[in-house]
Amino acid sequence: MVAVGRIGRPHGVRGEVSVVVTTDEPEQRFAVGTVFELDAGRRVTVAATRWHKGMLLVCLEGVADRTEAETLRGAELTVPVDELPDPDDPDEFHDHQLIGLRAELADGATAGTVRDVLHGPGGELLVLARPDLPDALVPFVRDIVPTVDLPAGRVVLTPPEGLLD
Repeated sequence: MVAVGRIGRPHGVRGEVSVVVTTDEPEQRFAVGTVFELDAGRRVTVAATRWHKGMLLVCLEGVADRTEAETLRGAELTVPVDELPDPDDPDEFHDHQLIGLRAELADGATAGTVRDVLHGPGGELLVLARPDLPDALVPFVRDIVPTVDLPAGRVVLTPPEGLLD
């Protein structure tokens, strides 16, 4: 399962919830009729969506009031991995494809393992778990991560001096 959003606070009194979107294509992923698994194994179906002040608001079938919506706060909205379409661009990847990859330097030395992908206003960052060292944040840009080799289970890094210190 892959998380594509997280339910935030209720909006209004009719059961609408805000959603923190973690997918690049919210219009497709949150289309009316889409069924999500919640982290507790419960299923919910999108009844309606709208954007309000930059926030995605979603009406879910069976959630009729603010009290019911509040019980969903913090729940992850997930879909099966096989429901995600492959990216059209060969230089784009889903987070789940990157997490767990071995990170190597150009000389073959192991730099760590991709533990997470952070999406920020400046772009994506790979979070590298490193044995006996704190996690490292690596900008996910071609100059620093020139190779993503999914079949081999690795990314190759050419970090500037000091990035991994």
